[in-house]
Amino acid sequence: MKKIEHIGIAVKDLETANKTYEALLNTSCYKTEAVESEGVETAFFRTGESKIELLAATREESPIAKFIAKKGEGIHHIAFAVDDIQVEINRLKGEGFVVLNEEPKKGADNKLVAFLHPKSSNGVLVELCQEIPA
Repeated sequence: MKKIEHIGIAVKDLETANKTYEALLNTSCYKTEAVESEGVETAFFRTGESKIELLAATREESPIAKFIAKKGEGIHHIAFAVDDIQVEINRLKGEGFVVLNEEPKKGADNKLVAFLHPKSSNGVLVELCQEIPA
């Protein structure tokens, strides 16, 4: 793991949350992006070397909509940057972590992503992120 890549925060309304985080971080959102496969709209903010990703559901059956219905708005996941996501998936499986994605999938912000089940990481949903080569 190279660094904390971003912290994902589930929000009900992206426009309202963007205004809140623009004021909180004293910076503008630098990118928004829809991830249709996950039923989510994202907004990204830079803070130091890390980022904040706001996630709002675009359909009722999306993972973010289910998360908010169950737990309310708040921290959804922590993402770590990795050099080789497949190597990390295999390493973490070997360490006993429950991997939700055997194969990485395309995520937001030009990343390949995979997730670890919270039950194997002290209640925290962990995302692995690898930059997609240009």
